[in-house]
Amino acid sequence: MRNFKFIAFFLLVLAILFNTGCGRNGVKSGVITPVPTPAEAETAPTTEPTGEAEGTEPTEPQEKQDEPGEPADYSVIQPNEAGEIPIVMFHNFVEDLSTVTDDKYTTSFAAFEELLETLYNEGYRLISMRDFIDHNIDVPAGTKPMVFTFDDGTPGQFSLIEENGKLVVNPKSAVGIMIKFNEKHPDFGLKGIFYLNMSNGDKTFEGAGTLKERLEILLSYGFELGNHTWDHFNFTNAKDRQQIYETIGKNEKSLREIISSASFYSLALPFGSRPEENMRDALVSGAYDGVEYYNETIMAVGAQPAKPSIHVDYNPNYVARIRAQGKVQEDYDLTFWLPKMTNDRMYVSDGDPGTVVVPEGMENKINMEKLNGKKLITYKK
Repeated sequence: MRNFKFIAFFLLVLAILFNTGCGRNGVKSGVITPVPTPAEAETAPTTEPTGEAEGTEPTEPQEKQDEPGEPADYSVIQPNEAGEIPIVMFHNFVEDLSTVTDDKYTTSFAAFEELLETLYNEGYRLISMRDFIDHNIDVPAGTKPMVFTFDDGTPGQFSLIEENGKLVVNPKSAVGIMIKFNEKHPDFGLKGIFYLNMSNGDKTFEGAGTLKERLEILLSYGFELGNHTWDHFNFTNAKDRQQIYETIGKNEKSLREIISSASFYSLALPFGSRPEENMRDALVSGAYDGVEYYNETIMAVGAQPAKPSIHVDYNPNYVARIRAQGKVQEDYDLTFWLPKMTNDRMYVSDGDPGTVVVPEGMENKINMEKLNGKKLITYKK
């Protein structure tokens, strides 16, 4: 009799455990789901019921995802989205530097290829000028955004050749080198903005194809166009607003006559020149011959990294750039700056374009009005 009572009690305990589901892997809504062995998992039919409670859809097992804002993640990544962003300025590209006398503004194709490798290995990733302005920075966590700018529309920057009756990008151009590099490292980004003097006409990106074809192919790769004035105007010589309106507006009008859907939204100052202070608002907006223009950024010639657009000290009317090294390395060019652009100083991404993450104590560097719905997060560094 005593053994019978013990067996009855044991069966009762098993029944309770079955109906409550106490802490076993695979238990859901009071139903025990057997956990298969690896061999069983490989051979089990996928169309059979999986043991979920009635009325629920079968779910696939998912890996645990890191939640945004976890201090452990930030302590490793150490994001700083109030840090500076380098905007690099390029001009001319040639095969052999010994063929040119310019020391500052000309880069060899080989040096450019090496630079791309260096920047990639240093953790830089390209963003567009549009994304810089909008602070739509979508680069992997722990990497640093960078903007490429190209002034004057030279053929070494971009040109076309004819191949088997088709226009293609010249591999011996900066864009051709970037396209090849992007095939190897697609996460680096294929972005940049080209500031044009439309007064150069067909000399712009001189090579095969019409100017319209060249611009359309350049745009098809996701590159952008910027205003560099008609005739590379030196704004320190501006006598009145009308001269400013004309040199910027005429350039804008010429672009729209070639591609009606195109428009400039950023201005690069030739020689880094600016007019007298009481006329500088004409750099931002104006009109010429019925064509209006509006520049959301006005780019300087140098000589340091730029504040991000959400920084309290950001000035869209004079955004710093860094000149790429030319034939000779000089102070304040990119080679000078690279070892100084430490993670403590630069913009380091948290990997989520919907949040702005800064170390504690730096939240006062963020212009809250520029967040545009993004969440500001601080963490202990």
